[in-house]
Amino acid sequence: MQINEAEFVCSYASLKTIRLEPRPTIAFIGRSNVGKSSLINHISNRKGLVKTSGTPGKTQLINFFLINKSFYIVDLPGYGFANVPVAVKEQWLKMIWQFLQGYTDLVLIMQILDLRHLPSKEDLEFNRGLKQAGLPFRLIGNKVDKLKKNEIKPKTAKIVKSIQATEPLLIHSDLAKIGKAEILAAMEERLALFTEEP
Repeated sequence: MQINEAEFVCSYASLKTIRLEPRPTIAFIGRSNVGKSSLINHISNRKGLVKTSGTPGKTQLINFFLINKSFYIVDLPGYGFANVPVAVKEQWLKMIWQFLQGYTDLVLIMQILDLRHLPSKEDLEFNRGLKQAGLPFRLIGNKVDKLKKNEIKPKTAKIVKSIQATEPLLIHSDLAKIGKAEILAAMEERLALFTEEP
């Protein structure tokens, strides 16, 4: 799959406010500052599609982007260490889970992990929640450019073991331009299950 068209549609503060034409939807989620926005920009071939920031907690709403006029990508707020009050973090997390469990057009969740580190407590808790809810997801190991070549395989193996992944990690770096084809292929495979035959 190749992304030829990508445009921002709308931001929503909660599941119940979403009013969109039904289309298959793929959501991206990860710890604050894991590089989620840069990853979406990379795979969509649009440098400024999603606003990036070095400040954790920049994304605070459910942001929809229309891709190839056929499906949506959703950029969700990050979880974890954003410098905001605990009550705000809890509100974001509640909004995220209401969306993930209640949005009927959601076909895949991409959970992004920092390949340099073992999954955080928040990463593990979120992944456990996905499994318990029976939601379809894939894991992406991001920021591979920050590792030496001989570190990638052992780091990946440790993460897979720690999070008890049943599928290989999709490895990515927007700076090194690595992993876009594999991520798009995983998306295409899932989308194909929900595309009606002509």
